[in-house]
Amino acid sequence: MSQDQWETLIDELLDGGISEADFLRLEAQLRVDLELRHRYYARLKLENGLRIESERLGDVRSEPVVPFWRKYAIGLSTVASIALLIAIGVSGWKFGQRTLQDSVSNFEPSAAGFAVLSEYLEADWGDGVSLNRGDLLPEGALRLNSGVAQLELFSGVTVVLEGESEFEVHSPMEMTVTKGRIRVLVPPAAQGFKVNTASGEVVDLGTEFALDVTSERAEMHVIEGEVEWHPNASDVRSLTDGQSLRWTVEGEFSSSGFSSSTFPRLEDFNRKFLGQRQARKEAWETASEEMANDSRLIAYYPMNLENAKSRQLLDGSGSGFHGTIVSARKAADRWDESGRALNFSPTGSRVRVSVPGVHRSMTFHCWARIDSLDRMYNSLFLTDGHELHEPHWQIMNDGRLFFSVKKRESWPKRPDKHITYSPSFWDPSMSGKWFQIATVYDVDAQTTTHYVNGEAIGQDRISDEFIVDTVRIGAASIGNWNEPTRNDPTFSLRNLNGAIDEFAIFGDALSGEEIAKLYDKGRP
Repeated sequence: MSQDQWETLIDELLDGGISEADFLRLEAQLRVDLELRHRYYARLKLENGLRIESERLGDVRSEPVVPFWRKYAIGLSTVASIALLIAIGVSGWKFGQRTLQDSVSNFEPSAAGFAVLSEYLEADWGDGVSLNRGDLLPEGALRLNSGVAQLELFSGVTVVLEGESEFEVHSPMEMTVTKGRIRVLVPPAAQGFKVNTASGEVVDLGTEFALDVTSERAEMHVIEGEVEWHPNASDVRSLTDGQSLRWTVEGEFSSSGFSSSTFPRLEDFNRKFLGQRQARKEAWETASEEMANDSRLIAYYPMNLENAKSRQLLDGSGSGFHGTIVSARKAADRWDESGRALNFSPTGSRVRVSVPGVHRSMTFHCWARIDSLDRMYNSLFLTDGHELHEPHWQIMNDGRLFFSVKKRESWPKRPDKHITYSPSFWDPSMSGKWFQIATVYDVDAQTTTHYVNGEAIGQDRISDEFIVDTVRIGAASIGNWNEPTRNDPTFSLRNLNGAIDEFAIFGDALSGEEIAKLYDKGRP
């Protein structure tokens, strides 16, 4: 395109009449064209100056139609903010003598916690707490009513709790146990790790010990290495390999023998964890076969069903809508089995599919691992170009799910579809975790409902003006977006920075109970 044509798109952007396709072209060009960025910035200053002067003179105007890009860029209060967002990542873009990095405050994503729940067996948490494998432990006191939980602290310490336990992790190097049986493995880098009890403190000098704690006493066993026992109002005691003691809150001391049956080895716990995961995986394989025979299923892509010679991804539904893998690389699935999922992080990654036919209500379902949301749109499933009556399913950079079916042709200042956003469900602390994600487009109920891990997190009612009862898919991409008529080599990045384990499309609106069952059967 000529500079005049690019400037026309800039004017349409500032006037709020730019189409989605032209916005993406402009966004991509601004990333690589320094001169165009200067032109954009000059027009932006002029537009903002005119607006400010108009407001100063008391010019009253009717409420404008909100352009689509303002909806997508939620949280951006001005067009100038969008300019900064577009420019992020463009090294060395300068305003006078200052770089963009100087003009934007230093910002790093943050999370809270000192430990991760690495494994669990039939764990029942108190006070309505729900924790899954890979979750950061919430702050404050926690209660494990029953089961087994393995914690990995950021210091490298591994803690296994079994049965009814009450505890709190204060830092990577300190925790309190008021009740429960724990086994602790401390690596050399974490020597000095401390456990507080009502009877005193345990300070580890390496490498492994066990505790049985109640409000009246603490029973300690040194499995390997050395620990210091700091009892309340008494002298410090040192214990080494195989030594044990019992200490009451009143200061009464006695020797105590160690029983491996009372405190099983960490290897035993790990064996149980792996056994449980294998049992769940086998149960899911049975449920997966049942799902593949569901008459409502249009296409089903377990990411391990690959014809390696042709990079063809096989459709497990029997419909024959096989996909073609482009650039995506093999990755471990949600069961940690290598090579049984696809990683879409490499630029250009996608699975190209073609799904014919006209459908009414639809359900999209997948297991996805999100490593980061470092772009505005992060694709789950996008039809080529987004033509009439075609669906788009993606994740916004603020962690919201996005779903739409295009109702009519795009015109300036006139919406062409109803977009259903979910509340944000993802933040950087969840990087690398597997999620079940599903969206149900129900024509009869005129609703779109988003689900994460079996639970509905958001629903929109679609007006008669925007309901589409003849949905088409045709050529589409899993994990990316394709513009078939584009002849410019520059493109916007929409590939999912993460992996997908399996992907299913149903030609019907699955119920909330069915979505929950898919999650329960499929969670690792």
